Amino acid sequence: MDFDLTPGEEKFREEVRAFLAEHLPSTEARKKLGPSFLPEWWRLIRERRWVGFDWPKECGGGGGSIMEQYILKQAMLTARAPALGRDYTGLGWVGPAIIQFGNAEQRARYLPDILDSQSAWCTGYSEPGVGSDLAALACRAVRDGDTYVVNGQKTWTSMAHFGTGLICMVRTDPDAPKHDGISCLLIDLASPGIEVRPIESFAGDHFAHLYNDVFFRDVRVPVANRVGTEGQGWEIICSALQRERSGIAEVNRHHEALERLFKLAADSRIAGKPAIENGALRRKLAAFDARIEAARLNGLRSLTRQVRGENPQSDASINKLHNCDLLVEMAETGLQLLGDASPYLGDTDASLYGGRWQVSALGWPTTVIGGGTPNVQKNIIAERMLGLPKD
Repeated sequence: MDFDLTPGEEKFREEVRAFLAEHLPSTEARKKLGPSFLPEWWRLIRERRWVGFDWPKECGGGGGSIMEQYILKQAMLTARAPALGRDYTGLGWVGPAIIQFGNAEQRARYLPDILDSQSAWCTGYSEPGVGSDLAALACRAVRDGDTYVVNGQKTWTSMAHFGTGLICMVRTDPDAPKHDGISCLLIDLASPGIEVRPIESFAGDHFAHLYNDVFFRDVRVPVANRVGTEGQGWEIICSALQRERSGIAEVNRHHEALERLFKLAADSRIAGKPAIENGALRRKLAAFDARIEAARLNGLRSLTRQVRGENPQSDASINKLHNCDLLVEMAETGLQLLGDASPYLGDTDASLYGGRWQVSALGWPTTVIGGGTPNVQKNIIAERMLGLPKD
C-alpha cells in the first residue's frame, strides 16, 4: 500500500486542518454550548460541500475522490468534530440509493433536505420472525392505482421515534422468488396508519432508546415514491448494506475506547494494587491494541482496492464482524474492571465516567445489529471469500 499524498491531496488536507483550527470550538467550549452550535457548524461545512462530500457535484455533493473522502473523515475524527451533517442515514444510504437508482424528480425532492440537515431518514429493513434472512421479509405493498397500500411490521428501526422518512423494503410480488419480489419505497413517517413503538434497552432510562417497532396499517404511499423498478429492492438493499459495513471511523472509536480503558485501569485498584499493574489485564489491553491495528490495516487494504478501482470483495463484512467483537469485548472489560475495582475507587463509585461502561456493555444491540448481525457477516465471508457452499 502506498499512501503518499499527491500535492493536491496534501493541499486539501491542510485546507481541512486550517478550517478546523478556525471554526471548530474547543471541547470545553462545545460542552458549554451544547447542541446550540450545531446548526451553524452544519451551515459552514455545507457551504464547503463537505456534507455529502462523496456525492456527485451535480447532485449537490462535493464530488470528492476516495482519497479526499478519507482525508476529510480522518481529519474530522482526529479533531473529534461533530458529524458531517445531521441526517446520518440520509447521507449514508438514502441519498446514495436515490442517486444510483432513483429518478430526477426524486433527486430534486429529497436530496436538498438531506444535505441541508432538514430531514431525518430511517431504514425499514428487519422484520420480526425473519432473523438474518432479510430476503424473507413479509411487509406487503399492494398497488392500487397510483399508490401502494402497505401492511406489516418493521423492527429494530433506528430513530423512527423522531424520524421524518423511512426507506422501506416491501414485498410487491409474493409469487416471485423471494429475492425478486422486493421493492423499495420512500415513506413519510407522518403518514396515516403508521405507529411507532419503542424497543427498550437493557440499560433502561440511562440509555436513550434507539430502536423501534414500526407498524403499517393500510398506509398509502404514492407509486412516485418507489425507488427503482418493482422487484429491484434486493439490489438496492445490498448496495446500502455494503456502504453501512464499510465505515473507516470504527478504528477511531476503538482507540477512544482503549484510551478510556487505560484511564479506568489507572484510576482503579485490584487487590490493593493499581489495576494497570495486573498482568492478565495488561495482556488483554495489549491484545486489544493489536486487534485495533489489524482493523486499521484491513480498512486500509479495502481503501487501497477502492483507490485502484478494484472490487473490494467482502472486506466490509470482515470489518463489521471484527469491529463489533472489539467494541463489545472492550465494554465488557470495562464493566468487569469496575466490578473488581469498585471497593478501591475512593471518592468515586461504579458510576465512574457517568456510567459509560455500564451503558456500553448493556447497549450491545446498537453495535451488533446495525448493518447486519454476526451470522450475516459470517455467511457472506464463508460464501463470497472462502467459496464454501450454502448448504
